[in-house]
Formats: sequence, structure tokens, C-alpha cells
Amino acid sequence: MDTVVYIIAAAGLIAVAFVVFRILVRRDYQRKGRLTRFTSFFELLVWSSYFGFPYLYNPPQWVSFWSCEAPVSTPVRVTGMVCIAIGLVTAFGTMFWFGLRRAFGWQADGLIQGGPYRVTRNPQLVGGSLLAIGAAILWPSWYAVGWVMLYGVVAHLMVRTEEEHLRAVYGEEYARYCGRVPRYVGF
Repeated sequence: MDTVVYIIAAAGLIAVAFVVFRILVRRDYQRKGRLTRFTSFFELLVWSSYFGFPYLYNPPQWVSFWSCEAPVSTPVRVTGMVCIAIGLVTAFGTMFWFGLRRAFGWQADGLIQGGPYRVTRNPQLVGGSLLAIGAAILWPSWYAVGWVMLYGVVAHLMVRTEEEHLRAVYGEEYARYCGRVPRYVGF
């Protein structure tokens, strides 16, 4: 029964993410060329729901995320913690380097191609994926695998909408950038 509830909740989150990213965000970009605070709030709500997902739907036998009692060996624990640390630095470091107004879609100052955006077109999402993977390494289960896959789906919905907007605004410059820099990492 827990698995069925988990799958239904994950499908619900994907449906909400679709509405937010592919309808609301797309509408803001088309009408205003940026996100409104209303839509940014819903984006934040989707991501908060995603990161809160394990606390709501993981089995009760899972130890607390913040506990040092992860059910894995020391080398695996270190690997998971390194993924989480790199993910935090990448995601939040990029957000602050990029600027919070731009990170939340409220301001556009031209196509950013420097810094971490020379390596990947979505460094914040790559960092977020490392966070999810690190947690799945520390607390392995099918639920954790589902959580990582859920991240990929939600993030990709957001990326597709942002790419549409960037193509419309920057045209050939963005196409050349896409030819040089991978969407995620290496592909």
C-alpha cells in the first residue's frame, strides 16, 4: 500500500510541476518576458514539495536524514556526503553567483555563458541532482531511486520551458551556446 501511495503522490507532483512549468511559467515568459512573483512562488512550491517528498512518503523504518545512522558502510557514507556537499555548493553557489533576481526569473541581463554556465547550461539543477543522488546513496531503497527519477522529470519540465524562452529571446546566439555547452553534464 505504501508503494501505491508513493507512486500516486509522485504522479501528482509531476502533474502539478507540468502545470506550473509548462503552463504558468511559459505564459509569463510569453506575456512578460520574465516570471511574476506569483509564478515564482509556485515554482518554489513545486521544488519545496519535491525536497519534502522523502519526509512525507518514505517508509517509517528510514532513519532521519540528519541522523548519522545511515544504513551504509563508511566508504558509501563518505561518497553520499561528498555528493551532497558538491551538490549544495554547486546549486546554491551558482544561484548566488548568478544573482537571486535572475535565478528566480525576475531579471534578464543577456545570455549568461560564463562561470559555471561554461560547463553546463543548468548548473543549479546539476547541483540539485547531486543532492538527490547523495541522499539516495546514504539511504538506499526503491523509494530513493524513485525520488532521484522524480527529480529528473520535474527538472526537465522546467528546463524545456526555459529553453523555449531563451531560444525565443536570444535566437541564434542561444543555438550556438547549446551547440557548445551540454544541457546537463556531458550530454
